[in-house]
Amino acid sequence: MANDEKQQPTPGWKRLTQRELDEIITVHENFVNSVRGGERAKLGKYDLSYLDFSNRDLRRADFVGSLLCHCDFAEANLTECNLFAADLRHSVLVRATLDRADLRGACLAGANLTLASLVETDMRDGVLLQSGERGELTRMNVNDATPGMERAKVHGANMSGAKVSDSIVVQTDLTDCNLKNAKFVRANLSLSNLTGCNLENTDFTDANLSGAIFHGAVFAGTTLDGADLTGADLIGAMFDNVDFSNVDLTEAKMAATLARVDISLKDIISEHAKWVTSNGKTGRRAVFSKIDLTDAGLAGVNMSAANFSLAVMRGADLSKAECLMADFSYCDMRGAVLNRADLRGAKFVRANLSGANMIAVDLSEVVVSTRAGGGSWRSNLENCRFKGALLNGANLTNADFTACDFTEADLRDADFRGSFLVDADFTGADLRGTNLKDTDKRGAKGLDKSGGDGGF
Repeated sequence: MANDEKQQPTPGWKRLTQRELDEIITVHENFVNSVRGGERAKLGKYDLSYLDFSNRDLRRADFVGSLLCHCDFAEANLTECNLFAADLRHSVLVRATLDRADLRGACLAGANLTLASLVETDMRDGVLLQSGERGELTRMNVNDATPGMERAKVHGANMSGAKVSDSIVVQTDLTDCNLKNAKFVRANLSLSNLTGCNLENTDFTDANLSGAIFHGAVFAGTTLDGADLTGADLIGAMFDNVDFSNVDLTEAKMAATLARVDISLKDIISEHAKWVTSNGKTGRRAVFSKIDLTDAGLAGVNMSAANFSLAVMRGADLSKAECLMADFSYCDMRGAVLNRADLRGAKFVRANLSGANMIAVDLSEVVVSTRAGGGSWRSNLENCRFKGALLNGANLTNADFTACDFTEADLRDADFRGSFLVDADFTGADLRGTNLKDTDKRGAKGLDKSGGDGGF
């Protein structure tokens, strides 16, 4: 994109070449770094579409009403920028910093904001007006750009404290976003994906959440008064201190109880045992997907290859259970008891095991029989939450713990040899005696070299 190709200018908007833009930004960078000769970039009402801003320091720059379609802002610093009513459609803002920026009335449709930082960013509705020949005020609107984030990709962004009220966020991928303390009052988030989002103290008052997906999302002190949750998928979501008195959940998708689906837990366990011992010839595989199993007693049972995906298993007892290659994806297992359970080859993608008792569990790989293709099967725990969990003495070898949260977990004498720990967070974890030899620790946080046995 760093070329001087001539673009057809938009009437009323001044066009710059890449070279001219680079010169202005260099002067601006001198300004923000208090270097003599610096001057703030004032690029309001410019047509800068398709130009390259990547890795540049654009703090406090003025882009009011500018056309920034298809621009590259990857890893750029846009802190406190004025982007009021700017058109950022299809722009790349991967890992960009937009903290406290003014994005009111901006159009981010189709933009890529993966891993961007939008802390306390103002993304509310806004209109840029211009004065006509007779003094009348008319809306400046180029190419029908609609304010909002429709169909944008905002995967893993930090939007804590952001103001998004009255905006359009339809069909937007907000997977793994931190939306703590954000305000979405009257916003339209219909059909958006909020899987794995942190919704602590998020305000969705009168918001349109119809058809939105909340698998693994954490609702804590979240305000839902008057929100439209028609068809919203709340299966696998986790709720703490949420007031549902002013919200209608009758049309939302929620986990069902065994009584509601008319199934006996005892009968399921019995049929599954037959299925396991007969290699699938008799009996029936246990499928607990989307079922509420809160405080269920499954201690010592053989649940190998069972399907628990999206189940609510808060406080469930699976101590000493055999769950080889079982699927616990997106499960709410906070406070569950799994001590000494055999979980080899199990799948816990995006499960929440905060506060769980997992002392001496076995999460190592399982060897697959030659009849089933042979080889080994790793346990998959990507994006799993282990905050405050007890994992001391656990066998965690050759497993995938990518982006896992181990904050404040007890990992004394745990064995991680050969495991993936990419982007995992060990802040505040007890790592005395932990074996981390031959692990992939790229991007991992909180690993204190003084805390282990030399396995760092």
